[in-house]
Amino acid sequence: MPEYAYQSVAIIGGGPAGLMAAEILAQNGHSVIVYEAKPSLARKFLRAGIGGLNITHSEDYALFCTRYGPEQARLQIILDHFPPLTLRAWLESLGVSTFAGSSGKVFPEGMKAAPLLRLWIQRLRGLGVQFRLRHRWQGWNADGSVRFDTPNGSIKARPRAVLLALGGGSWPQLGSDAAWVPWLREKSIQVTPLQSANCGFEVAWSEHLRERHAGAQLKPVTMRLTDQQGNTSQRRGELIISQYGVEGNLIYHYSRSLREMIKTEGSATFTLDLAPDRTEQQILAALRHPRGKRSLSSHLKTRLNLSGIRTALLWETLGKAAGDDLTRLAQQIKALPITVTAPRPLAEAISTAGGVHLDELDERLMLKSLPGVFLAGEMLDWEAPTGGYLLTACLAQGRWAGAGVQAWLEQQL
Repeated sequence: MPEYAYQSVAIIGGGPAGLMAAEILAQNGHSVIVYEAKPSLARKFLRAGIGGLNITHSEDYALFCTRYGPEQARLQIILDHFPPLTLRAWLESLGVSTFAGSSGKVFPEGMKAAPLLRLWIQRLRGLGVQFRLRHRWQGWNADGSVRFDTPNGSIKARPRAVLLALGGGSWPQLGSDAAWVPWLREKSIQVTPLQSANCGFEVAWSEHLRERHAGAQLKPVTMRLTDQQGNTSQRRGELIISQYGVEGNLIYHYSRSLREMIKTEGSATFTLDLAPDRTEQQILAALRHPRGKRSLSSHLKTRLNLSGIRTALLWETLGKAAGDDLTRLAQQIKALPITVTAPRPLAEAISTAGGVHLDELDERLMLKSLPGVFLAGEMLDWEAPTGGYLLTACLAQGRWAGAGVQAWLEQQL
């Protein structure tokens, strides 16, 4: 097997975290080689940007940081060194302007990921970063070198340091296939089982609802959930009724709580406010308005502007007796219960929960048991909802880990 004794740092994984680490190291004069299994870089990043690249969020920074849940305390110092405003300034340095939408989500001008990525790769090449595409990492050899499968056969390398940024297990066709899990476990690294995050959930819809309304969008609605600790929260937004159940931004926001409730209780129930701009009293008054010969469906549409999927969900829950008790109907319009029974498979999820336990890492994101091996990005055990939080944290971790590699190398001199 050919061996390359590079005096370089190996970045394994060509997504946002790996590229950011490469930039930090190259700016500090290090020879950097980025190894990527796919024929091109950052495929999941590009896929995420097809509908508009949501790169961060403009909400108050203190609130922003709470989106990382139980992992906030461990991530705080990393986020503080690359908060959303600094990220936006970094994009400006690439020549990419940003703007905040009405929801607070931040996008690059033009909305697309590809132009940003081209400018970034151009910068990295200018700094001397080398790229080895179609180089799939295969773990470590017995002599401690790292092994890659390439179109020309297997090779091994002995870099000065290694930074793994291999992603989680979602969208495996784009490169995040979690093949790294057994290799780290062989090194006695604790890896929390990977689970779906920011994913859809299954609901036992009737055949009629699936056939007539799959793909229907509910916007705006307010979703309300009481978690296992008894804390109730609500959020206004949108969700989509799918063949299998529910998906969309509201569902993704609550995916951690829904997943944990299903794990311990077998199912999870939330409620939807189908008329968030009206009170229950206003709804009941509208329902009691004389409707003459009109059907209940026509009455709901005329008096409350409820039709389509909204009324279909009411019939799904209340059946033909929906009009027998107007008080109950008003209550259901304001708090329609939806029960989910399982998250969708990991391969369908937007992101991953689980991964390398944070206790395995020191303050620089270096593995305590493997000096000179650093980790960053979605392969670590943390999660966040969509809205720019995932990408911000991946970039921040790449930057932090790159600086960690720099500091560690200086200590080796």
